[in-house]
Amino acid sequence: MINLVWIVPLFPLLGFLINGLGRNSLPKTIVSFVGCLAVFASFAVSMGIFIELISEETKSFTIPVFDWISAGNISIPFSFLVDPLSSLMLLIITGIGFLIHVYSTGYMHHDAGFAKFFSYLNLFIFFMLLLVLGSNYVVMFIGWEGVGLCSYLLIGFWFSNSSYASAAKKAFVMNRIGDLGFLIAVFLIFNTFNSVEFSSVFPQASNMISGDSALILITALLFVGAIGKSAQIPLFTWLPDAMAGPTPVSALIHAATMVTAGIYMIARSNILFTLAPETLGIVAIIGLATLFLAAAIALTQTDIKKVLAYSTVSQLGYMFLGLGVGAYNGAFFHVITHAFFKALLFLGAGSVIHAMSDEQDMRNMGGLKKRLPVTYLTMMIGTIAIAGLPPFSGFFSKDEILAHVYENNKIFWLVALIGAMFTAFYMFRMMFLTFNGKFRGTTEQERHLHESPGSMTIPLIVLAILSALGGFIGIPAVFGGSHWLAGFLAPVFEASASKTSHLALDHTTEYIIMAVSVGLAILAMLYAYNRYVKQAHIPADENTGRTGLARLSYNKFFIDEIYDSLIVRPLNVLSGLFFRVIDKAGIDGIVNGFGKGALEASKTLRLLQSGMVGFYIFMMVAGILALLVYSMYKI
Repeated sequence: MINLVWIVPLFPLLGFLINGLGRNSLPKTIVSFVGCLAVFASFAVSMGIFIELISEETKSFTIPVFDWISAGNISIPFSFLVDPLSSLMLLIITGIGFLIHVYSTGYMHHDAGFAKFFSYLNLFIFFMLLLVLGSNYVVMFIGWEGVGLCSYLLIGFWFSNSSYASAAKKAFVMNRIGDLGFLIAVFLIFNTFNSVEFSSVFPQASNMISGDSALILITALLFVGAIGKSAQIPLFTWLPDAMAGPTPVSALIHAATMVTAGIYMIARSNILFTLAPETLGIVAIIGLATLFLAAAIALTQTDIKKVLAYSTVSQLGYMFLGLGVGAYNGAFFHVITHAFFKALLFLGAGSVIHAMSDEQDMRNMGGLKKRLPVTYLTMMIGTIAIAGLPPFSGFFSKDEILAHVYENNKIFWLVALIGAMFTAFYMFRMMFLTFNGKFRGTTEQERHLHESPGSMTIPLIVLAILSALGGFIGIPAVFGGSHWLAGFLAPVFEASASKTSHLALDHTTEYIIMAVSVGLAILAMLYAYNRYVKQAHIPADENTGRTGLARLSYNKFFIDEIYDSLIVRPLNVLSGLFFRVIDKAGIDGIVNGFGKGALEASKTLRLLQSGMVGFYIFMMVAGILALLVYSMYKI
């Protein structure tokens, strides 16, 4: 089965071609069937590969597909790497991708671009699979750029709305900034190791000394790429705006797959980062700052999808913080659990929006618990999971990251703990504003309130089960578990483990850390309940009644406005100057000058063409005499 890994990305590619080419002729039933079947077939093969890999003694297989680039001493095959890390990513991408495809059959049913939407989804899955399967940085980069393209297409799917089209452009441009760093890193990797193959680069890197300047530069540039793709400071503002796309897009790209590409890339390159402790320190600081800032912004947002968007940025910050302190297992564990509960929450939000006739402002909701029971129950499970309450999945993965952070830096741990408390508050705030109290929407909206169809609620139920039970793949030793996930991923992080040493916390300390984290989350939940259920507080309209930090938080700390003032406007002025001085006066002036010169010269020379034969004879004789004089002068 492992040798058939090339089939996994092939199915979504075929789905893209069939639905894309037949978008104007295929009925929606066929489009749905082809789109969903393509991803389910990939999931089935991925499951077979995963099961076979568990039973195999060897845990890493490179499967060549075809010879690709060969020039001089450059040899880059198009091949796939199957190991514990890539096999788990295959299951996440195809498994959750399939559920989102099924959900989309109901959510997008009445959209005129139904077939085009499914073709884009299939293409995204194809490129994401390339990204995680590539056995070298070049194949990974193809998938990296491909998912960037698909995110542009899907975010701007409703491009007739100018603000949605602008959000797509913003995501595309900001991702290109990070991608440039990744691309330069790939060139430096080849220059340093004379290869871009993981199987060649990583063994060579493991023999280098810690803190080598080449490794620091390479990892710093790789991290720039991760910052763009995974929405970290300062390149995070594209992700909240990306909520302009259909809700299934938010769930697929901005919760479960694309935004975790940066974490996957660093986890894959773990030995390079382990031997570049300076870069790891930067990764931890950026992750910590991002998780806190995004959580602080989410506290006051009133758009249900914006709350989840900033929550995603914050949770990605936790993952980067884990990577920065060397907790590669914990960071990837959180990738898995986050994929479950965040996809669930986004799809649940889509169910609410669907029932509310496209209303997204939580101030106009309320009292939906009885009318949307399945959506409410499943979203509550996802909320408990992301808040880090036991025994749901988020508790285990977040606790593992916090424990490693506590080992490394107590101040970092304290800030991360405050971020976790913020998470519990804004998530339960979202739930209470949406589902509790009295309905605050219009009479027309209330008349049309209804639970979503089975095509939308069944994926919610499956994801709720995964969110509740997914953490049991990583039960820590303090609870008597063997942490199956850590054991499975051990071969991937083996080289890094041999270069570092962790001081394992004693069980008493671990219990205290867990108790503090859970206790703060419960306090945040109770405060949210008291404020938004008992007191029935409704957030003020826009900036009315908001002052100080609340006003800053609601306006996202004016970061977009700061970027606009410091970067966008100066660049617009500079580009206008370049257009007028360099482009028009310089380049155009030179080119047009040649044209004008030729035109003026021709106006003068044409006077010689008088049409008088006598004049022509005179000029011919004059020319002959001139040649004779010239010849005599030369002699």
